[in-house]
Amino acid sequence: MEIMKQLRGATVELKIHGRVDGYWADHLVAAVNHEIRQGSHDIQLDLSQVGFLSSAGIGALVRLYKDLKSIQGSFAVSNCSRNVLKVLQLSKLEDVLVAKTPAVALPMQPSPPIEAPAAPRKIEFREGIYELYPLAPEANLECERFGDASKLESCGFGKEHCRTVQFSDSTFAIGLGALGDDVEECQCRLGEFIAVGGAVAYLPTDGTNVPDFLLAGGTTSPEVQVCYGIACHGASQQPFSCLVRFEAKDGVPITLTALLESCLVLSESQRIGVVIIGESAGLIGAALRRSPITAGAERGPFEFPRIRDWLSFTAEPAYRKSVALLAGIAVRGGADALAPVLRPFPKASGIALAGHFHAAAFSYHPVQRGQIDLKASIRNLFEGQVLEGILHLLTDDRTISGGGESELVRGACWIAPIFNIKVEGAQA
Repeated sequence: MEIMKQLRGATVELKIHGRVDGYWADHLVAAVNHEIRQGSHDIQLDLSQVGFLSSAGIGALVRLYKDLKSIQGSFAVSNCSRNVLKVLQLSKLEDVLVAKTPAVALPMQPSPPIEAPAAPRKIEFREGIYELYPLAPEANLECERFGDASKLESCGFGKEHCRTVQFSDSTFAIGLGALGDDVEECQCRLGEFIAVGGAVAYLPTDGTNVPDFLLAGGTTSPEVQVCYGIACHGASQQPFSCLVRFEAKDGVPITLTALLESCLVLSESQRIGVVIIGESAGLIGAALRRSPITAGAERGPFEFPRIRDWLSFTAEPAYRKSVALLAGIAVRGGADALAPVLRPFPKASGIALAGHFHAAAFSYHPVQRGQIDLKASIRNLFEGQVLEGILHLLTDDRTISGGGESELVRGACWIAPIFNIKVEGAQA
């Protein structure tokens, strides 16, 4: 198969030479997905030089059509050979996939002008280009820290330290926990979890190493057995003050540090809660291998060489070309009551930045452009994509073998200032 590319305005047209069968269909999908990752959401195929189109090829075309439609893009066959047209007609897909010849415009009666939605404010920083969409400008978050994270250092958790927590769809949270009815049933599976928009995902530590998740149904929120965690609550159904779209410059991915610093600037706040859905250029982090509640207190479990039994690290950036869901908090300057659960980030701008983030990685799907809804986007991720893994994000700054830090190419951030911190019922 030979593929030639040409631009027609904002539309990318790929001219295909050869067969689109069971073998070459995957190559065609890969070529189209490459263009989508480059930011092209309007794509047409010229199949005039394709002599054979199999059922596998038709399936690939339909899948690409659905993928681009789901992000408000477009996909069509701009031209096709006689054999391809015949197959599309037999499959009753001609009207769906073949681009229509533009109709002659008829005179229309003038209608009252429709007010266009306000354009987003565009800001350009050194690392990327940002678009700012106001959501609920007065929105603020209350951040609750529960459980004693320091017990993880000695694996000193007991069943008495766990609690059952429900996270509503206007709350996001990260921590150490498991999905299940009670602590007895979950104590062997406690691992990193992330909860956003009515969905909870976690990585069991029972040896399966297969991430699991649960979506809210109706008015019921998923229950999580939690050892410790951080939860950010909004006062209303819209907990975020703004949506920030970001795009890397010149193909150079944006580090998580740079992205968070930009979000802090745009929010005009010193501490923020953040949820991110973005196309990953690589995630750096770690995940527990064993549940800290089953072994009881153990001396120095995170000292070398015992640490290799307790934690798995990303030796190099993981989940490249995936879609990542990130949630956490970022603080610039004094951390106050959040200090026990925060870790420092590299000083990209010379100002101390600290935070705590977990990430869930999914099979690749382009992130829709423009203003998008978080809850709908979360449901689309969990229902339409494969959950591949979960990480506690870290910075690996070892001089020789360090993997650096997590990087993203483009995506969306939902942010709001943290106005109050609650610690085990006390105000801070």
